[in-house]
Amino acid sequence: MSHETVCVIGGGAWGTALAQAAAMAGRKVTLVVRDNMQLAEINTSHTNRRALGGQILHERVSASLVAVPADIFILVVPAQSTRAALTDLDPALLTDRPVVLSAKGLEIGTRDRQSEILADMAPHAVPYILSGPSFAADVAAGRPTAVTLAGNDADHTSALAAALAGPSFRPYASDDHIGVEIAGALKNVYALACGAIEGANLGASARSALIARAFAEMARMVSAMGGSVTTLTGLAGLGDLTLTCTSVQSRNYQFGMALGRGQSVEQIISSGAKLAEGVATTPVADALAHSLSVDAPLIAAVHAVLSGQANIATVVAGLMARPLKRED
Repeated sequence: MSHETVCVIGGGAWGTALAQAAAMAGRKVTLVVRDNMQLAEINTSHTNRRALGGQILHERVSASLVAVPADIFILVVPAQSTRAALTDLDPALLTDRPVVLSAKGLEIGTRDRQSEILADMAPHAVPYILSGPSFAADVAAGRPTAVTLAGNDADHTSALAAALAGPSFRPYASDDHIGVEIAGALKNVYALACGAIEGANLGASARSALIARAFAEMARMVSAMGGSVTTLTGLAGLGDLTLTCTSVQSRNYQFGMALGRGQSVEQIISSGAKLAEGVATTPVADALAHSLSVDAPLIAAVHAVLSGQANIATVVAGLMARPLKRED
């Protein structure tokens, strides 16, 4: 199958960065944006200031208001908007085409992973999951970045990874799409927790301990969902968890910091805070853990804080009072 043309659906920071990466890999890229001003800016000035400031975009990136036929599709919209975005697309456009899903989250109501939403809306598309430690600004600027690309067919996944690989963007192929999806969704929940620890001035020791226990909790969830725990030792697991739980560039970490300072979800959102995927994913992950009978005290703690049932001090005290046991 040819991999020469790419259609990226979503003109935000991450969508623009992935369009840039694909162009640097030698692909001809169409970036689907929302309005004529953004369209004109990308096609004339080769910038998308709303998303990436003054970063100059590759000449192989052009903008469109509608999705166009392509060899590869990359869907880059928030996790809770995936179904709506696919509703606006003709499923025939995606038939037998690789669709790379980059959103990290579980759908409210259905508890569906992103690939399950795609299967509902475009059953003849070929799903791939892109995840790993990466910030849009780094990818767009050509700074070294390594990620995971997961699919169901090893040879096809490797071929697609090679097509998207450029001088500074390196996708590693994986066949564990469940593990990659669950890790990507849950790391945002744990980033909220780590940000809250920072905001509450509880110290680096507490944050490091939380990351370690989050890794163990994530492993239990991935295993219960049918994914491979081995995946968590790689980029989509430990790599992404570490980045998101330690950097103020992470929206989820920033949101968590505000929670740790005592602000409510409503106050943070009204202040103009950017979308944090973990806020929507947390209650879904908590319900999922209960349905799977998985011990997930960290997810439950974040859910309690987000829902206003507890504050950071109460949650930390509760976690520290849990019975001592052997580390797993």
